[in-house]
Formats: sequence, structure tokens, C-alpha cells
Amino acid sequence: MWEDIVPEEGFETPEFKEQLEQATEHALEVAEHHSRWLVYLSFSTALIAVLAAIAALESGAFSNEALMLKNEALLAQSKASDQWAYYQAKSVKATVYAVQAAASKQTNPEVAAEDEAEAQRYGNEEQEISKTAKEFEEEVKKDAALSDKSMEHHHRFAYGVTMFQISIALAAVAALSRQKTIWVVGLVVGLLGLAFFADGFLLYF
Repeated sequence: MWEDIVPEEGFETPEFKEQLEQATEHALEVAEHHSRWLVYLSFSTALIAVLAAIAALESGAFSNEALMLKNEALLAQSKASDQWAYYQAKSVKATVYAVQAAASKQTNPEVAAEDEAEAQRYGNEEQEISKTAKEFEEEVKKDAALSDKSMEHHHRFAYGVTMFQISIALAAVAALSRQKTIWVVGLVVGLLGLAFFADGFLLYF
């Protein structure tokens, strides 16, 4: 009797089928949309990770170069100091011989002539030593300047690595929470890291 009242296909109306198909299509579109941006998120995160690795390598390389140049500058400074100490010793000897020559010029011209020759010899050596010391000082300035420049490269790449790491962290949060906005914020941070990465080579700012 109940079967006569409610037929088996009573609910399968065209309107119901159409609504069901629309709901299914909408669900598939939403799923496809979400999966699409998650794929983009994965690719962008992988790219940022590669850039972070390169930036870290460059940062370390420039840091090592800066330390090496700084050591060379210290070594050159030590050599310059030694040369100036040697210069002072020669200067004292030249002065002593010059005084002795002046004192014995009237009483013993031969000794005075020898003392003058020695004073002249030490004076000539002073000039050579002074020239060498100044060359070492120029080397100190050059190495120090190159070291500072390498450290600037290092800092730019280090800033880039930091920005990339923050971007990757935000991408992970976005993937877990399915919040596209967080991913977009991470991309903005990643672009800032890219700016530091490029400036690591150029030192533009």
C-alpha cells in the first residue's frame, strides 16, 4: 500500500538532478581552485628555497673572503710597523754619524769624511725603508677596503636568506591553514628577499 503512495523514483525529478549536478560541479571547481593555488604555493616555495640556498652560499663565501682580506691587511700592517721601526733605527744611526762628522770635521777630517759617508748611507737606506713602509700601508688600505666591501656583500645576502626563510615559513603556515592571504604575504616577503639577493651582487643600496 505504501509503495503505491511513494514510487521508487519519486525523488529523481529533473530539478533535483540538475541541482545535484550543479552542486557537484561547484564542489569540483572549488577543489580544483584550491588545489591549483596550492600547487603554485609548492612551486614558489621550492624556488624560494633554491634562492635561499644560493644566497647562503654566497653569504658564506663573501664572509670568508672578508676575513681573509682582513688578515692580509693585519699582516701588511705588521710589516709596515716593522719597516717604520727599522726606519727609526736607521734614522738614529744617521743622526749619530752626522753629529760625529760635524764634531770631528775640524780636528780629524778623515774620520769626519767617513762619518759623513756613513750618515749618507744610512740616509739613503732610510728613504728605501720609508718607501717600503708606505707601500705596505697602501696595501693595508686596499685590503681593508676590499674586506669592508666583501662584508657588505655578505650582509646583503644574509638579509636575503632571512627574508627567504620567513617567506618559506609563511608558505608552510598557508599550506596548513589553507589561507591564501598568508601565502601572498609570504610572496611579498620573498620579493623583498629577492631584492636583497640581487643587491648582494650589485650593492645598489
